[in-house]
Amino acid sequence: MYEPPQFKSADPAIAAELMRAHPFASLISNDDDGFPFATHLPLHLEEREGRFVLLGHCAKPNPHWRYLQARPRALVTFHGPHAYQSPKIYPDLARVPSWVYLAVHCEVRATLVEDPAGKDALLKKLIGDHEPPYAQQWRDLGTEFQHKMLAGIVAFELAVERWSCKLKLNQHRPESHARMKAIYAAGNDDERELAGWMDRLGLGGER
Repeated sequence: MYEPPQFKSADPAIAAELMRAHPFASLISNDDDGFPFATHLPLHLEEREGRFVLLGHCAKPNPHWRYLQARPRALVTFHGPHAYQSPKIYPDLARVPSWVYLAVHCEVRATLVEDPAGKDALLKKLIGDHEPPYAQQWRDLGTEFQHKMLAGIVAFELAVERWSCKLKLNQHRPESHARMKAIYAAGNDDERELAGWMDRLGLGGER
């Protein structure tokens, strides 16, 4: 990922917050012909001894798990809030439109989780992220049904070997911040979230 220094964040807490707030990620690796292959999926983030680990699964008919088995190194991308940036945020007219966004990229090494108990534990973590009450319904469905469902997926752990976090919020153009934040604060969900991040980073005169 291209990271001009003004947009680069080296804070693991910020990267973790973005991955947890926007867990629907893209897992990208190479297929058997060497062409990039992508699967879009939710991932659960854990921190183990100061390192990130991502947990997820795909349907068994999806060939991606075989690609991970053969070539464990892969890329995971998370996209946070993003929005169009109008040139009207600037006091002068000699400006062009752009796009602002927050993103995290992770270089990972995959390990398949193939035993039913391990897959069940992994699924419960994803359930805990998105709908904790469903855990009881899952238990009540019975062992036979659970094993049938678990047989239809392949789970994996993705150990993060390196990560990068980009916060592209026009940090290098302070003359635009007040107007930009005012527009986003009155906008859609993504735009309001971006305005909150501007406050957090001290852009636009507020902290």
